[in-house]
Formats: sequence, structure tokens, C-alpha cells
Amino acid sequence: MRNAARHKRMKLKSEINVVPYIDVMLVLLIIFMVTAPMMNANVDVNLPQANARSMADKKNPVIVSVDADGSLYLTLEGAKKEPVDVATLQAKVGAFVKANPEVSVLVAGDRDGKYEGVYQVLADLQQAGVSKVGLMSQPQGAGAGNAGK
Repeated sequence: MRNAARHKRMKLKSEINVVPYIDVMLVLLIIFMVTAPMMNANVDVNLPQANARSMADKKNPVIVSVDADGSLYLTLEGAKKEPVDVATLQAKVGAFVKANPEVSVLVAGDRDGKYEGVYQVLADLQQAGVSKVGLMSQPQGAGAGNAGK
């Protein structure tokens, strides 16, 4: 009789305790809510305006942006703009151009930045093996609201 009484008291539960899972889910939710706005860091570059005619649209050019402070940003194949240093710029663009010789490389220099920054990028791209580089600008009369797009 005693064994039968013990088994009745220690009956197994067949349910799952979901409280720890809910706690973990809420912590992850908070982490993602805090980090998501940091993932979309855009850099506005005020391009100079000119009456030059537009180049033939080529798919996904490599864009090297130089902001007013002289910081470099690289955009490969329509991906997000990422900050880079000179060595990384030369390595990535050099490898990309060697793999795709027909790709166009464009430099977007900020209107308020120093010419020295754009000139240095042109020299760095030449050292990386890029033979043709274009300079980006905005059409005459385009507003500053479209800068960097």
C-alpha cells in the first residue's frame, strides 16, 4: 500500500513550463529593438551640380563616397554604404574590379569637402588597379534633398 501512495503523490506532469521561454523572447525583442535603428546609418553627401550629360546607366556601379570630413564610404553592387579605410578600399575595389572588369567605379565627393580628399581617393583607386573612374554630380537645379541618392 505504501508504494501505491508514493506513486500517487509523485505523479508526472505532462505540460511545458513556457515562462523561461517568454523571458528569453522578451530579452531578444528588446535587443533587436535597440540595435535595429543602428543598422541604418546613412551618410548624406552634398554632390556638386553641373550641366554635364548623364552617362549610360550601367548596372550596380561601385561608388566611393568622400564626405566633408574626408571619411570614405564604399557601396558595392547596390549594397549598403559601409565606412572603410584606405587599405580596405584598395583591397575590396581592386578585387571587385579584377573579377568584373566592365564595372564602373564612381567617386562621389561632398560639395563642401576638400578637393584633396577626392584627389587622394583617385590616387588610391589607381593604385588598386582601377583604370577608369567617373565623378558623380547632381543635375543643375536639383535640390539638396536628393543629395547622395
